[in-house]
Amino acid sequence: MPDDQVPVPIPPTPPIPERRPVVLVAHGDERVDDWYWLADRDDPAVVDHLKAENAYTDQVLAATEPLRETLYQEMVARIAETDLSVPVRRGPWWYYQRTEEGKSYGIHCRRPRTGDDPPMAAPSPAAATADDEQVLLDENQLAEGLEFFEVANLAVSPDHRWLAYATDTTGGEIFDLTFRCLDPGDPGIAGGGTPETVPDTYYGLAWAADNATVFYTRVDEAQRPYQLWRHRLGAAPATDVLVIEEPDERFTLSVGRTKDAAYVVVVLQSNTTSEVWVVPADDPTAAPQLIDGRRQGVEYAVEHHRDGDGHGRFVVLTNDGAVDFRVLVAPADRPDRANWREVVPHRPGTRVDDVDVFDRWLVVSERLDSEPRLRVVPLDGGTPFTGDLLARSRLVPSAEHPAVTWEGPNPEPEATTLRYEQTSMVTPRTVVDADLAGGEAVVRKQQPVLGGYDPDRYRTYRVWVDTADGTRVPLSVVHRADLLVDPDATPAAVDRPLKAPAPCLLYGYGAYEHSVDPAFSSLRLSLLDRGVVFAIAHVRGGGEMGRRWYEDGKLAAKPHTFSDFVACARHLVAAGFTVPERLAARGGSAGGLLMGTVLNQAPELFCAVVAEVPFVDCLTTMMDETLPLTVGEWEEWGNPVTDADAYAVMRSYSPYDNVRPAPDGRGPRVLATTGLHDARVGYWEPAKWVAKLRDVGAVSQALLRTELVAGHGGPSGRYDAWRDEALVYAFVLDAVGAA
Repeated sequence: MPDDQVPVPIPPTPPIPERRPVVLVAHGDERVDDWYWLADRDDPAVVDHLKAENAYTDQVLAATEPLRETLYQEMVARIAETDLSVPVRRGPWWYYQRTEEGKSYGIHCRRPRTGDDPPMAAPSPAAATADDEQVLLDENQLAEGLEFFEVANLAVSPDHRWLAYATDTTGGEIFDLTFRCLDPGDPGIAGGGTPETVPDTYYGLAWAADNATVFYTRVDEAQRPYQLWRHRLGAAPATDVLVIEEPDERFTLSVGRTKDAAYVVVVLQSNTTSEVWVVPADDPTAAPQLIDGRRQGVEYAVEHHRDGDGHGRFVVLTNDGAVDFRVLVAPADRPDRANWREVVPHRPGTRVDDVDVFDRWLVVSERLDSEPRLRVVPLDGGTPFTGDLLARSRLVPSAEHPAVTWEGPNPEPEATTLRYEQTSMVTPRTVVDADLAGGEAVVRKQQPVLGGYDPDRYRTYRVWVDTADGTRVPLSVVHRADLLVDPDATPAAVDRPLKAPAPCLLYGYGAYEHSVDPAFSSLRLSLLDRGVVFAIAHVRGGGEMGRRWYEDGKLAAKPHTFSDFVACARHLVAAGFTVPERLAARGGSAGGLLMGTVLNQAPELFCAVVAEVPFVDCLTTMMDETLPLTVGEWEEWGNPVTDADAYAVMRSYSPYDNVRPAPDGRGPRVLATTGLHDARVGYWEPAKWVAKLRDVGAVSQALLRTELVAGHGGPSGRYDAWRDEALVYAFVLDAVGAA
């Protein structure tokens, strides 16, 4: 070889899983699945294949390793690694969480209450000791030596003497529930000093008023929470009492407690229908009381209010006779629907998401034109819930649009201040305490962004995209200000606001009425500072524009979700924000289904697609009633087992079933991620999909990355999560030419 010639490296070869065809037949339609066997976790060849895919992905992405390290260091440099949440007052204590540099997990603490202002001392171990800090739980100690660790259901007893917390070490979302005495002078449960543990529990926990009884939930074989159990401290878990069991596989069970601690609340919820039972917190062995029986399509939730005379009533949030929900009240001793009385009427287009109940105020979380906001509703002290509550209410102000305002923790119903938070895509998360009577506000903390962050260097705004059926879809945009033709103009009102097309990342979700709100991310600055435009497509199927927006993107209307996203992508190109060669798309879970479908429908629009824990084999999953979530999901996607029309709709968009060759032979690059212990979207869905993408020639590159000790949420520690994000960013930046 001549000296001036450099050998061309041989590209790595992707693993090819063995074909083991399985014929799937339904409603006269036949599908052949060559890789159905990948769902068999017990087959040793499955994990071997996933490991081979990881090795291949590592080889392909090796060239981006320097960029990944640079991105990771940038991300960490912006974050105050040692930090403190704003303490929350509960009785005689201030509760908070802090982090320490170099530690992956949070430390849960409290300090004795002195004064009305939260203590915001420097969150260092030395300061903690000096300020009489009590560490309730240091997750880092529990996670030592573990590859995955998650804490859930962390709750202190009403007398502040006991701590309950649940831990998961696999990512499979099954938890060991543990109780620990917080009194330093107490030897422990039953004098033994050893923490007490109840195995195999799920999300959701509520303490009774006796400080010794706890309600928790368990799941069935399909990982559906369906049982409510009662445990008493000091008793063997084998003696725990089953309180409620839900037999209908469409419904899940959750448990909580009213804000005033008067009742334990049990909610039985399908995707369209709910039913609520309550147990008096001061009589935990009492039989649960039904608020109102389930009626198909009717959802409701309750809180409890007690006036100065001791009269109790339930505050009911419901869609009964109100598409976007309304608020009613009912006497606590006669809570059924016949006694519901409206206090906040239905306002079409304004979605009421939640209602918090204070002694003298209601705080209504509502959403209008895809922006979440808060409304404070005063109650008359003598005769609450009378008169025109809306007329005397007020909105919590927001200086930016689009922006996000949401309620923070407000555990005490007698409080006269409201803790809330605000953010936008250029303003870091800000914690505010406001006087409920007059509205005067004090900023307690703004998320620190180290390294001299200047929000004036960026612009965020809302663009409305017209779709083929006449629907206007909101698109939230953020980018560097110097990309604009006129940084002082209103970009949304200009046909082509940017000087030139830029690299762009378009994000979407669009399912379960879940809203992707335009919030700040310090990690995202690594994209923006490299000239990338970031946009969120608020497509139908989400909850951004009210209940109708959700209903117009589910069941038979599900294709609207995909056409909305494609319309947003086309608008970004037509309006000069970007070009297809520099446009990437990203989504996860149901948003991964969105990614797979738009990849099939409009591959020419994108240079890269990131699909995280993607629901890409949706038809096969929805045909298998033994899998987690399937039966309960039929009200979201349709039941393809018994309904031929629902089958046909899902068959028309199911990503795995509609993979086709790239029209020009050069499809986008794809990065798919998953977790071996994912209980929500099986790891085999992206594994099969990636194999088929390569086999058919639908993409120019398909990569699969599997976390072998993790679930749906990916890596558990914050440093691992940041490295994971750096890997995705490096893939995107390389693909859009902004590396």
